[in-house]
Amino acid sequence: MKLELREITKTFGTFVANDAIDLVIEPGEIHSLLGENGAGKSTLMNVLYGLYRPDGGQILIDDQPVRFTGPGDAMAAGIGMVHQHFMLVPVFTVAENVVLGHEPTKGGMLDIAAARELVREISARFGFDLDPDALVEDLPVGAQQRVEIVKALSRHAEVLVLDEPTAVLTPHETDELMNIMRQLRNEGTSIVFITHKLREVKAVSDRITVIRRGKVVGTADPSADQADLASLMVGRQVSLALDKAPAAPGEVALQVSDLRVTDDAGVRTLDGVSFDVHRGEVLAVAGVQGNGQTELTEALLGLQDNVQGSAVLHGAELVGRSTKQILDAGIGFVPEDRTHDALVPDFSVAENLVLDQFNRAPYGSALSMNPTAVRTNADTLVGDFDVRTDSPQNAVSTLSGGNQQKVVMARALNRELSLLIASQPTRGVDVGSIEFLHRRILGERDKGTPVIIVSTELDEVTQLADRIAVMYRGTILGIVPGDTDRDVLGLMMAGYTAEAAREAVASGARTTDSQLADEGELA
Repeated sequence: MKLELREITKTFGTFVANDAIDLVIEPGEIHSLLGENGAGKSTLMNVLYGLYRPDGGQILIDDQPVRFTGPGDAMAAGIGMVHQHFMLVPVFTVAENVVLGHEPTKGGMLDIAAARELVREISARFGFDLDPDALVEDLPVGAQQRVEIVKALSRHAEVLVLDEPTAVLTPHETDELMNIMRQLRNEGTSIVFITHKLREVKAVSDRITVIRRGKVVGTADPSADQADLASLMVGRQVSLALDKAPAAPGEVALQVSDLRVTDDAGVRTLDGVSFDVHRGEVLAVAGVQGNGQTELTEALLGLQDNVQGSAVLHGAELVGRSTKQILDAGIGFVPEDRTHDALVPDFSVAENLVLDQFNRAPYGSALSMNPTAVRTNADTLVGDFDVRTDSPQNAVSTLSGGNQQKVVMARALNRELSLLIASQPTRGVDVGSIEFLHRRILGERDKGTPVIIVSTELDEVTQLADRIAVMYRGTILGIVPGDTDRDVLGLMMAGYTAEAAREAVASGARTTDSQLADEGELA
């Protein structure tokens, strides 16, 4: 099926989200739509999927104009979409989610056996390994995404739109998704891949269209240089390698000793973790997702119940204090899941920017808020962090994922800090904004703030870190210098000690990031 968008225009008030965009998706190709946060990529696909009505232009399928009044029309025409924020019912099973809205029936009742068989058939065809009876809320993010893809394929989608599909995935899950995309393409499905990640675009695309501020600004071949693609996206030269001055660490600011966390099932998820963080340094915590990084940051923030051990910040014990007390001590926190743990979706951008200070001057008191101060603060931060929004008074849920992440980072950095803890600080953020946020993080370091960064992105770890703590199965396997070889880090993430990893690399051992992630999960 050939899909064509001609001069699609979409406005919201005076804001032009899509400005006469032309796009052609040929049968059986992976066509990447590349652009920075807020460029209009998702809006364009929401027009295609019938969620928005265009203010101008037309959609053609096999050279025939079509008009979609809703997603049902788009699905009937063979277009499926996997949204950045999944459209799943958490308490339903995989099978129930897949057939929701087009349920097979038998005798007037839901034919759950047919639904299960449909999931099994599509899963077997693409190697998805999905249990039809599993509850969606119990599945990891990567598996939930596969459920969304099965949903689209169950409705015979010939064009599949993937909206920022890797924003919440680990490197291993990302590689799995790319293999799925290639398999779908080889079977004739066209894929529109919306992203801002240059490495992924180059790895999987057949063609690339770049959008900037609502307009198509160019097309490129996957062999194009990353720096050229970044410049096309952002409209200026972007440094892909962070130039940072050497750290000048001071005295120990945070001392963590024998920190342990036990979950509700009695399993120890953090087991005897000890480390120090100095003033004026970045300690990066690296590791395959699920090796205790989440529990570590939550234990330091008072978000875990069963915590033993000690974490002393500037002479004050954190363990046993409430989350509010810890935040009030000057700790800036960026959670790994912005949607569930960092933002109130129905609150405005302005309100979300003061969630941790709403009851303090100048933003308010115990009895009321100061709307003028909240508004002024929002105007400043929206400008400083280039948050793409029509108005700071809009609900934060109306922003793209990357712009939501900028709101979270702006809030965390908008006060004097005694410690910054940022988990996946640039998740879902485009290359130009990553450069800016990395410089802000290093700016905190250079002011003398101790900084802890948790990231599954080795590029981010090696660019920011002065020292790197590698986590494996709830423990710190070793702490190494920030300039440690990537292959050594990867082997440590897979369970090697630092010494064993160095010896293995010296003898010629070298594996890809995805293979290392595999070993880390299976070791």
